[in-house]
Amino acid sequence: MKKLAVPLLAVLAAIGLAVSVYLVFYDAPLEYSRNAELQLNGSSLFFNQKIVYFHVGHAFWLFGAVFVSGLSSIAFLKTRNPRWDDIASASTDVAVAFGAVVLFTGSVWAKAAWDVWWKWEPRLTMSLLLWLILVGYVLVRRFAGPSADRIASGMAIFGMVVVPFVYVMVGEGNSHPQAAPGLNPSEGVVGKISPGMRPALWLSVASFLCWYVALLISRVQSTRAERELRELRERGFDLGVLS
Repeated sequence: MKKLAVPLLAVLAAIGLAVSVYLVFYDAPLEYSRNAELQLNGSSLFFNQKIVYFHVGHAFWLFGAVFVSGLSSIAFLKTRNPRWDDIASASTDVAVAFGAVVLFTGSVWAKAAWDVWWKWEPRLTMSLLLWLILVGYVLVRRFAGPSADRIASGMAIFGMVVVPFVYVMVGEGNSHPQAAPGLNPSEGVVGKISPGMRPALWLSVASFLCWYVALLISRVQSTRAERELRELRERGFDLGVLS
């Protein structure tokens, strides 16, 4: 059953993504920007708003991956069981990829909403900070030497603490572009999303969940195999079998 988990999840993710793409472009309604200045200039989110379905889906599981990494790091520091560290490392690797997608799709959305690719708005800035923490985790694991696992664990826990601030920042004022008309910024992207948008949005979220879990399992397996190979190699050196 374990051998079938990754292929099964990948198939479910592919099917879900295909159906959600159909719903996004053929069923979900177009929404317009409520920014009065953009309306006067004849501009709005319009078709660019479709990116919300992929932006939000990746953001959900970016946050989820960071929490998995942070909680696994806490367990590792408490028990010193390397299996927890394997999960934390694997989840962070996936989170880096998801975070890159979130930043890219967010910049496309910003171009449509503000006519700039980037704006030092609170939520964007905090999202970039979170991604840099994750990238720092990966670099520490590669180059920090024997203490890399403990230093990286601290960074993962710090990243987990940052996540609530990233989420809350959308309610600070009205500077973050909204996914649909009439949204209350304090209620988040899906707080009052129009009913016509919900099937495509939640299906994309479920599809990216399957994709995240498939990547996590695959990465845990490869990370664990790498660790076991290193331990076997070090044992060979200690026994004089390898030189």
